[in-house]
Amino acid sequence: MEDSFGRKISYLRISVTDRCNLRCVYCMPEGGVKLLSHSQILSFDQIVDFVQCAVNEGINKVRITGGEPLVRKGIVTLVEMLAQIKGIQDLSMTTNGILLSEFANQLKEAGLHRINISLDTVNPERYREMTRGGELQQVLKGIEAAKSAGLTPIKINCVIEQSEEEQDAVSVKEFCKANGLTCRFIPVMNLEKGEFGQVIGGEGGRCAMCNRLRLTATGKLKPCLFSNLEYDILQLGYKEAIYSALKNKPSKGEINNNGEFYNIGG
Repeated sequence: MEDSFGRKISYLRISVTDRCNLRCVYCMPEGGVKLLSHSQILSFDQIVDFVQCAVNEGINKVRITGGEPLVRKGIVTLVEMLAQIKGIQDLSMTTNGILLSEFANQLKEAGLHRINISLDTVNPERYREMTRGGELQQVLKGIEAAKSAGLTPIKINCVIEQSEEEQDAVSVKEFCKANGLTCRFIPVMNLEKGEFGQVIGGEGGRCAMCNRLRLTATGKLKPCLFSNLEYDILQLGYKEAIYSALKNKPSKGEINNNGEFYNIGG
């Protein structure tokens, strides 16, 4: 599939829930958010049917996100269902790692290929402060479990304020080097102000080569994270939503004031 600017679109990111077990300062309000009811979010069957349609049209890379995907009940079952779709060459997940030690082996057995883990500091007190209560040790256990399960290569997503030379970022880089992990630095973003930058060590933020679409937990297909455009897959139909998103995918990100990271996926 190609958009109107000739970019080949082959990557689908799926937010499976708006819920999260952390309250990171750059993502979630301290008091949490008004949660969607179960009836408002896509069922596993709807997600799988849509992904099958998207793969038929040219998608070959799928990433499961949130919120925090591991808090979605039955998430291993969804992974297993997606893994059975012929044509998906890369099936991955982004998680904060808090529950990963519990799920790593199950995810691998279900067919997940690899995993990205969010980690902005390796200082336990700083981690607790930045996540408003998270325990770093749980994430470290999750990383070890992912390594043991073979969910590799494991990529660490580290959000930075200014540069990769910040103290926390340097410590995360050293931790990754010592533990055989790939480190990526993601500039802190602001959807409403249209503030974003290129991911250091990754492809995100490079609008000219963007190859992705995003599906929200409520069934809205977004052609760009930094855009208000979205197409309801249940109202339009799967194929119509896909081609509407392709046709109208902007050349570059601008602003988004009708969504948040926790319900779109970063």
